[in-house]
Amino acid sequence: MLLKSIFLFATKSHLKTKFKCNATNRNISTIGFIGLGAMGSHMAKNMIKKFKKVSVYDINETASLNLGKEGAIVAKQVDDLIDSDCIISMIATNEQVLHTYQSPGGLISKVRPGTLLIDCSTVDPQVPQQLSKDAQLNNVIFVDAPVSGGVLAAASGQLTFMVGGSVEGATRCEPVLRCMGKNVIHCGPSGSGQVAKICNNLLLGISMIATAESMNLGIRLGLDPKLLASVINSSTGRCWSSDTYNPVPGVLEGVPSSNNYQGGFLSRLIVKDLMIAQSIAKRAEASTSLGDQALAIYKKVCEQGKADLDFSVVYKFIQGLKDK
Repeated sequence: MLLKSIFLFATKSHLKTKFKCNATNRNISTIGFIGLGAMGSHMAKNMIKKFKKVSVYDINETASLNLGKEGAIVAKQVDDLIDSDCIISMIATNEQVLHTYQSPGGLISKVRPGTLLIDCSTVDPQVPQQLSKDAQLNNVIFVDAPVSGGVLAAASGQLTFMVGGSVEGATRCEPVLRCMGKNVIHCGPSGSGQVAKICNNLLLGISMIATAESMNLGIRLGLDPKLLASVINSSTGRCWSSDTYNPVPGVLEGVPSSNNYQGGFLSRLIVKDLMIAQSIAKRAEASTSLGDQALAIYKKVCEQGKADLDFSVVYKFIQGLKDK
């Protein structure tokens, strides 16, 4: 019932007002950024271009120092960010997000009243629902704002943000998010941004496998991979996995498949997202049989030692299979 109410609310609360990146909006002049991985590092760089004071933190000190060279203030610990007007996080798991914000001594209990907290991680919708309640008790604004678009969009500032939270929170965060993205969509109350993101990634995981299977079949039957991709991308099979992030090496430049599947969206992270999808589907009593199969395939990809390679490496897994 909770998930159903989120979707009903989301249809009524989508923000139509468009904001440009504005460093002075609602007195937001200082930014704290937590999590400088493949996505977060690019997002933080875009914030550095727009704000005079951006403090960054990552458990990997090298990642923080690299952003220091770009003009960021390097924080030695999360607590060094608590005086920021707005804190953005891009971290991996439910547990990490809860620890960062809610643990004894977490950010919610330490920041000033009125501070804007934006979590761009992809987690179970119940996590931001829980955190937003704690934030309200401390007169802090918390929104979930997971992203879509991949590393290329993160680098170019073309991400899509799916925001869950109050109308006030969504209104306050939009000018900030537009420093990193082109689309900011208010999906409804806390957790609804995560619901939208998980539904998107459920489809993404399935479509990447389907693209890999189609490309592999055509190549085995003698088609040139670039020619096949051009046919798919001008036909009804076209999708993001085929035209923007093709999994076959050499078809597209600048994507992980053409760089030994380095960087990008790690296979272990699509496993995490598909596991969340199955969990919330069970709670909503919704059938996701293709999602079940996609999860099983990506688990096998990770078991083959490809957990830290981009998820498009599923093509190599498919390539190694033979019909029984």
